[in-house]
Amino acid sequence: MSTTPTRFGKAFPMTSPSPRTLRTAAAIGTALIITGTVAIVAPAASAEPAPVPGGLLLAPYYTELDLTGDHQVTTADLTLLTTHLGARTGEADWATVAKADTDQDGVITVHDVAALSRRMVYNDGPFSLVEASVLDMQAAMNAGVTSSVKITQEYLDRIAAYDRTQIDQGAGGRPLNSVINTNKTALAAAATADADRKAHGMTGPLLGVPIVVKDNYDTRDMPTTGGCGCWDNNQTSTDAAMVTGMRKAGAIILAKASLDEFAFGFVSEFSAGQPAGSSLLVASPYNTTQSAGGSSGGTGAAVSANLAGLGFGTDTGGSIRIPSTYNQLVGIRPTVGLASRDGIIPLALSQDTGGPIARSVTDAAIALDTVPGIDPADPVTQSQAGKVPTSYTASLNKDALKGKRIGVVTSMIGTNATTVRLFAQARATLEAQGATVVDIAPTADFNRVLAEGSGSTNELNHDLNNYAAAHLAPEVTARSLAQIVDSGKFVPSRRSTYVQRGAITEDTYQAWAGPQGSHTLQLAAGKTLVTGMMNDQNLDALVYPSGNPYASLGTNMRLSPNTGMPAITVPMGQSIAADGGPVGAGVNLEFLGRDFAEGPLIGLAYSFEQATHYRTTPALYPALVK
Repeated sequence: MSTTPTRFGKAFPMTSPSPRTLRTAAAIGTALIITGTVAIVAPAASAEPAPVPGGLLLAPYYTELDLTGDHQVTTADLTLLTTHLGARTGEADWATVAKADTDQDGVITVHDVAALSRRMVYNDGPFSLVEASVLDMQAAMNAGVTSSVKITQEYLDRIAAYDRTQIDQGAGGRPLNSVINTNKTALAAAATADADRKAHGMTGPLLGVPIVVKDNYDTRDMPTTGGCGCWDNNQTSTDAAMVTGMRKAGAIILAKASLDEFAFGFVSEFSAGQPAGSSLLVASPYNTTQSAGGSSGGTGAAVSANLAGLGFGTDTGGSIRIPSTYNQLVGIRPTVGLASRDGIIPLALSQDTGGPIARSVTDAAIALDTVPGIDPADPVTQSQAGKVPTSYTASLNKDALKGKRIGVVTSMIGTNATTVRLFAQARATLEAQGATVVDIAPTADFNRVLAEGSGSTNELNHDLNNYAAAHLAPEVTARSLAQIVDSGKFVPSRRSTYVQRGAITEDTYQAWAGPQGSHTLQLAAGKTLVTGMMNDQNLDALVYPSGNPYASLGTNMRLSPNTGMPAITVPMGQSIAADGGPVGAGVNLEFLGRDFAEGPLIGLAYSFEQATHYRTTPALYPALVK
């Protein structure tokens, strides 16, 4: 089990932090807390960073004592409370500061000021990039300890040092191969972010944070290959809709992550950037003899090895959640319809969706805030109207499991020794956190939901042709599956797959994925059945393992795509020698909920994460020696 998440090398608990030195942006005011005595130096009002727009950024612990109405505790709140030292309940101005009376003794004392100061996000030491969270980066950049340019350069240095180098010299060890291209404009974008921060404060939740996106997201500043050498020169003129959201939030698009070619499978084998007839495999940073999973394996490996702040992948039948469980990460597969797929190379639009992969639930929630939106180019997004909260970070509550009812379909646990042990341990944690766990026997109808196949066989030809017509750069000559085969620039073992899929007719597509297609009707039936099952049992979520150590677990990954319902996966521990398999392999716990219930699911996953802290740091990829 890992230690508590760290801020600049120190423990970062989500409740009851110990007193420390507080430092605000540009070091303009300090509150030194020593043995209960607080000395305040009020900063100039003009130096206070601008409030974060768009609602909550931080977990409730860091926002609930806000006195100034900007959804964050800053030096302004500290100054206000200090000017009310001695205020007592019943006095005219008590309502202004009542929520900061944390010891509830009816008077504002230095102890209340100290308690308020602990709710601030601030710097408390030298910045360390390894395992740094989004909040760590924001705190350090706000305090002037580092900058987006420095952080971006550090990540680029780690990619250069670690990604294509064989670090593991043991038998079967291999390079990560997690990145296809780095962004030549990343440092310029980071400099712009630093200038924005200097002029306006932290203007967005991801301002200056470098991220990787799977190389099936269109980006105007890097080619979008889909992992295929046939599309090495696919430089689109626009960003995918989701990338537009990331940039709007201030994110730095650092690199394009490798993937299983055209997002087909779970091994993450790609030919992009390779000589014709050859390919590379993505490795897990915990054990480079093993796959990083797929199809978003490059995103998973890069984020886990601390080659980027966080990342985005896509998921048709497990492609966000499998890399998350292989690499001890948090992954969110949103409701189909929450985020536009426009500008993403499709696999099967009946089930495709994009979402974040991160080292913590908090980072995943912050990332998810950037991508919702109704997009005429992806009509399914109309279904989100009125169902998206101001911020998913508002759900980050360590007590979210208390009083909840969690369902377990017993057939989804499997028989793997590691998975069985860890799931039993996870169940005990859920119950210790106040949840009621309800066993559910599978029915024939439920098994039919799990048994429905992926849409990729019957949909890829149709959907890829539409992407090519709308987005593929005119310089690309291989514009169909048949032309891709003729080019010879693809993963060699995929030839028969592409020939087969390229032969799927429009009639076959419509019979499968048309308005009355068999697949379309089964997905709708699956949503109705699973939602009804949850309603009948008064369940808040279903839970199940996301896989076995470096392997899938039956049809578990099918439940979310075969219903369109959202899921979040979070580490639940690692394998040990007594299990009889590879030691240290991660296995995740997955929460599935009703349509557009991402917020409540994030709360449940966060509560579990805060009670366990199971993620570990890959030992093969430490901080670089400067």
